Amino acid sequence: MNSQGGGPYGQNGGYYSQQPPQQPYGGGQQQYYQNYQPPPSYGQPNYYQNGQQGPTPPAPAQAQHDGGAYGYDSNEKQSFDQAFRVERPKWNDLWAGILFLIFVAGFVAVSGISISGYSSTKKNNGNGIYDGKNDFGLSTNTIILFVFCLCIALVFSYVYMWLARAFTKQFIWITGILNIVFGLASAIYMLYRKYYSGGIVFLIFSLFLVIAFISWIPRIPFSVLMLQTAIDVAKQHGHVYMVSALGGLLATAFGAWFSVTLVAVYAKYEPGNNPACSTTAGGCSSAKVIGLVVFITFTGYWISEWLKNTIHTTISGVYGSWYFCSKNYPRGVTRGALRRSLTYSFGSISLGSLIVAIINFLRQLCSMAQREAAGDGNIVSSILYCVLGCLISILQWAVEFVNRYAFSHIALYGKSYFAAAKDTWKMIKDRGIDALVNECLIGPVLSMGATFVAYACAFMAYLYLEFTKPAYNNQGSFTPVILAFAFLIGLQICNIFTTPLSSGIDTIFVAAAWDPQVLMRDHPDLYDRMVQVYPHVQQAIHA
Repeated sequence: MNSQGGGPYGQNGGYYSQQPPQQPYGGGQQQYYQNYQPPPSYGQPNYYQNGQQGPTPPAPAQAQHDGGAYGYDSNEKQSFDQAFRVERPKWNDLWAGILFLIFVAGFVAVSGISISGYSSTKKNNGNGIYDGKNDFGLSTNTIILFVFCLCIALVFSYVYMWLARAFTKQFIWITGILNIVFGLASAIYMLYRKYYSGGIVFLIFSLFLVIAFISWIPRIPFSVLMLQTAIDVAKQHGHVYMVSALGGLLATAFGAWFSVTLVAVYAKYEPGNNPACSTTAGGCSSAKVIGLVVFITFTGYWISEWLKNTIHTTISGVYGSWYFCSKNYPRGVTRGALRRSLTYSFGSISLGSLIVAIINFLRQLCSMAQREAAGDGNIVSSILYCVLGCLISILQWAVEFVNRYAFSHIALYGKSYFAAAKDTWKMIKDRGIDALVNECLIGPVLSMGATFVAYACAFMAYLYLEFTKPAYNNQGSFTPVILAFAFLIGLQICNIFTTPLSSGIDTIFVAAAWDPQVLMRDHPDLYDRMVQVYPHVQQAIHA
């Protein structure tokens, strides 16, 4: 840019094409830039004005400013770490990262011991679908079931991402219609098979989707615009899709490991006609099975949430660099953002993932209890568990809402989890970005897509149990457990696949809240299109 009198922050043609905001977020009555001078240390997360802690300054979008206003050559590309410097303390929430590693080590130990016990009684568990003699717990038949679930989750998630790229404008309609049709078809089939509890659940779910989708129609244009923007940026920076593909494959691999471990725990410790109980692999009891299943389920949630949030934080670095440094995109952004996620922000990501994992685990327990009560014909208990599950889902939505934007902030500035969550929430409310967030349907649509994949896996598991009729499930006692875990596998894998798209949109919202001037100056086409489809954006980002 060429300043005309008044220096780099001059009124005519400087960093801002207009006067800087007089009352930005967190700045009280102080002007954000005193006499239009650059902050003491650009990119420093917590700088001070007149002894008062100010807001996190925006990222160095003006890195390419003529004359090297910030001490580096405007023609030399920065690295991601230079563009978004992290001040001390760099390592945040380290205790949560250590605790996460302890739980991962525990999962590895339980998995190794259980799989060893499963191998020692392989003849009893069988080598295929029909040759197992196991009539007391999960067997090789179940492992094959989960392999089918993993394949469905992987293929459906990949196709879903392909639909988002190929049919961006129709994507939201496709998602809504697919969910409604699949839900109704599943409900009708289950009612036809006289599995009334599952059929009623699917029917209620489908009716809810119809009502929700009708209410979303007015917000589709703005949502399509944001999705198109996220996909356009991803096409410019191919690492976005590479991260999505690698993350999905890692999630699938972990899903396979988790499935085998789950089956092995039952094969090794479930009491009954279990030869493992009379060998060196013994020590069987129902309490031990319950305890180990609880542990591996909770740890599985934590690991998958950590993987999803690590991908989210990495992709946020890509979109943050695009937003703030569009004219001088840093080098090694994906690599730098991933390195920060696995080092300085590892503890913060582990902490945020822990909170969501606890809520997800409680919801899983509630879902299993609801299915079991419905299977036993206890309608009152089933309804109560259903209501409790809805309340837990609302809590989960609130926490994940804050997490998404907090992790975007952590990606760029490396703050601790609670500090980032607090600052980001206040910033979103003060700037009015919550209006944009509520207007955008991409988060709910991607969640709906993940739910579709999850229900497809659960429905396939139900059909598999119906047609193979494994000996351990003669009375149908394991059906609720298996369906719940099949649903979990599909949900988590698809969520990880689609994380990069939602991460991009979340980061754009956070960046626009931190510095709306960059949106208007460096991305005028996007701003104009946002105003066209949602005029309130003019007031929202200036609130």
